[in-house]
Amino acid sequence: MIKLLDLFCGAGGAAMGYHQAGFKDITGVDIKPQKRYPFKFIQSDALEYLAEHGTEYDVIHASPPCQAYSVTANLPWSHGGPELIEPLRELLRRTGKYYVIENVPLAPLEYPVMLCGLMFDLKVIRHRNFETYPRMLAPTHSQHPKWVKAKTLNLYSAFSRGLTIITPAGNGFSKKDAAIAMQIDWMTRDELAQAIPPAYTKYIGIQILYALHQSAQSDPKIRCQATTSIPSDAGSNMLTAIQGATQ
Repeated sequence: MIKLLDLFCGAGGAAMGYHQAGFKDITGVDIKPQKRYPFKFIQSDALEYLAEHGTEYDVIHASPPCQAYSVTANLPWSHGGPELIEPLRELLRRTGKYYVIENVPLAPLEYPVMLCGLMFDLKVIRHRNFETYPRMLAPTHSQHPKWVKAKTLNLYSAFSRGLTIITPAGNGFSKKDAAIAMQIDWMTRDELAQAIPPAYTKYIGIQILYALHQSAQSDPKIRCQATTSIPSDAGSNMLTAIQGATQ
């Protein structure tokens, strides 16, 4: 069975997308306890675990902390954060496995694919970039509609007052709205603020499964030994995902 490692996993938004794409054996790693993570979980330093166990997996996803690359990083009250992408990338490449690094648009990713909730008919604008090996196809991005940010406390619903799209960050959104917008129903409000919609990694995961399928067709020893766990309809699923995201 294809084994996916989910580093810096948080509460599992990315992992759920891979599960929806067809991955069944998913292990999440985070330095903090994640009691709502929906799959197998190991509490550990992500980079240390990757260095020791990365080659045991077929696909590796990583969502390192984004604070150092955020638009707020240079504000006087910002505490920034560790810059982990370069050491992470080096470790990922050493494994020789397929990998995905997810982060904010200003992060130093190589040839990233940008995904937004509007590409998947979600009620959320949340741009995230993905560096992938192998390279992945990007859907088209429709123009954002014009809207006015709601001046509201987090106790009130923006949707009930007429807004159709939200940006769940900071204190300006309700948990209920964020859960609806991102299609995540198991997280706390703080976890939702840090999560990515599962639709993003479902889209990427389908393409990875197709790439694994193609590798197995050409050489059964490449990448993944358990080819029986690759869906036989991986190719048609990828086409359907791309068509759905680009309509």
